Amino acid sequence: MISDNLRKVRQEIQNSCALVSRKVEEVTLVAVTKSVDSAKMKELYEEDLTVFAENRVDVLLQKQTELADYPAIEWHFIGHLQRRKVKDIINKIDYFHALESLKLAGEIQKRAQKVIRCFVEVNVSGEASKLGIRPEEVLSFIQSLASYDKIEVVGLMMMAPYDSTVEEQRSYFTQLKQLQESVSVKKYSHAPCTELSMGMSNDYPVAIEVGATYVRVGSALFEDE
Repeated sequence: MISDNLRKVRQEIQNSCALVSRKVEEVTLVAVTKSVDSAKMKELYEEDLTVFAENRVDVLLQKQTELADYPAIEWHFIGHLQRRKVKDIINKIDYFHALESLKLAGEIQKRAQKVIRCFVEVNVSGEASKLGIRPEEVLSFIQSLASYDKIEVVGLMMMAPYDSTVEEQRSYFTQLKQLQESVSVKKYSHAPCTELSMGMSNDYPVAIEVGATYVRVGSALFEDE
């Protein structure tokens, strides 16, 4: 049952926060709903989970139509966003988790009708298969966004390698936490960078212990469904 899975995830978040003396309110659970239909999302909504994430433009737009009677939903886009599709979606989401190039930033700047809250995607692990800014380039990249008045860098985002050990996960997450702090201390008006989007179903407890403020959980919510 989705309600049972959600209860387990919320308890795990609470336990992870308690381990490091964090308040559970500091962590936002983002339900990654790319593998389920709108009916399952409605079940989560009834359990007071209203933050949903998709990674495909067409699917998000379809679900927004199907869930038009649920205005409290906060929509996050977490996948790679092709520049040609920016115009279709950028004004219909609340957060964008995958800003990874100046070309994409330029397209967002061109198409956005409001300030878009963005996470800069960082390739901490250096995997060739992953997009993202290299850690050593994060600060200069964010500095380059100062003139983009439609973009607010609220934080950094990463994905740890799926097969990484707990120790490796902790190392990757710690690197991103240190990067986030190095940006935040600059007090950039366009990049407060106070948030950390890291941790998925297989590693979110570790991410929370390190400092994640947004965890993107999908399969742990929908297993055995």
